[in-house]
Amino acid sequence: MEQPQLASVWAKIRGLLQAEVGEAEYRNWLRPMTLSGLFGDEIAISLPTGFVRDWVRDHHGARVNALWQAACPKVRRVDFVVRDPAHPVIEVMPEPAAEMAKPRVDTEDKPDSRNDIAAALDPRFTFDAFVVGKPNEVAHACARRVAEQPACHGFNPLFLYGGVGLGKTHLMHAIAWELTERGGANGKPVSVAYLSAEKFMYRFISAIRGHQTIQFKEQLRGVDVLMVDDLQFLIGKDNTQEEFFHTFNYLVDAGKQIVISADKSPSDLTALDNRLRTRLGCGMVADLHSTTFELRISILESKAARAGVPVPPKVLEFLAHKITSNVRELEGALNRLVAHANLFGRVISLETTQEVLHDILRAHDRKVTIEEIQKRVSEHYNIRQTEMTSARRARAVARPRQVAMYLSKQLTTRSLPEIGRKFGNRDHTTVMHAVSRVNELMQADGDFAEGVELLRRMLESS
Repeated sequence: MEQPQLASVWAKIRGLLQAEVGEAEYRNWLRPMTLSGLFGDEIAISLPTGFVRDWVRDHHGARVNALWQAACPKVRRVDFVVRDPAHPVIEVMPEPAAEMAKPRVDTEDKPDSRNDIAAALDPRFTFDAFVVGKPNEVAHACARRVAEQPACHGFNPLFLYGGVGLGKTHLMHAIAWELTERGGANGKPVSVAYLSAEKFMYRFISAIRGHQTIQFKEQLRGVDVLMVDDLQFLIGKDNTQEEFFHTFNYLVDAGKQIVISADKSPSDLTALDNRLRTRLGCGMVADLHSTTFELRISILESKAARAGVPVPPKVLEFLAHKITSNVRELEGALNRLVAHANLFGRVISLETTQEVLHDILRAHDRKVTIEEIQKRVSEHYNIRQTEMTSARRARAVARPRQVAMYLSKQLTTRSLPEIGRKFGNRDHTTVMHAVSRVNELMQADGDFAEGVELLRRMLESS
């Protein structure tokens, strides 16, 4: 392959990678990649340091290799090397992902259409890498059940919902990996099609324009498991919803498994077609709640262990307190810390954490006030706001006050004595007891936990 053609393919691959991993991860890790050239059937990609090379190879090596093999059948292997200043490189800008050339197919062999329509699976998103805690244990158990027994009664469809960065996509990829690697109950391969709702829509539109709607239907209806991520993006796309509804019905009636994710439960996706909403809610619906402090600590500990870099407990606790809404950002913050430690040989400490992550920490400074918490909790439990600072100990007053103290500890940076003063000059031990008691009640009473979680979400989004 001539150098100009090689550079063109590399530009398209970079563009597709940028679209898949997102701008932040691409900028931090993949942008430094340069193409050294094609040597026989091996592509050499260079990176500036051994640490960056190892990280890119471990996290994206399989995907880069697959993209090269799809775009250039001559390539059998991609080798990641540390850049040699004396070695020439082919510098190119990434092309938009939409312009990525389709893999060449031998016309004498019938291609597997499912591979053409499905998105690639992320090798990091497996069940082993998923950290389980109270907020996601039900969703995790349901995902495991579907991976072990697809299309079993009561779990078809499986509908996962929750906020951004809570693990929906991770669980969907984990299901797909488990099914493709282990196969079905009879040992036969299981065909899995995983794609976003947005990609479903674009594929459908392209099929209409190209007069290939029959082929599109056959592609989707020929799989054993259909997985569609971020279904809320079909809202307002009536024709696409109609096609998805018929595909859904066909696969369920044929005993095939469907897994869906969205940011809301089926009943809350009111803008979707009523028939579709009803069908989505007829299987298993599982919520991924906002992470608890304990779960965030577990996630950070797991990621730090995998990175092989010692991170002091105080730093993990600091990050778990500061970054509460999005696991992706939490992991991204830790990745930056680890990268900084490896690149500059500095020990991770609270000081270096605040220095390296100053932009993230500033964006996550909690702006919720204790007064706002007291007001919202009082309205929720239908008591006067003055009861938050009163001496009354009746349960109808004491319990909401404890909830307000708990949320003040979770959503503000105030110390325990400062919180106590805001609640009628109470001692810090009273606040500690309130936080502990609310934690206990949330574990024992699902309705109570849902109410506290609702208050948290309302306060964080206000």
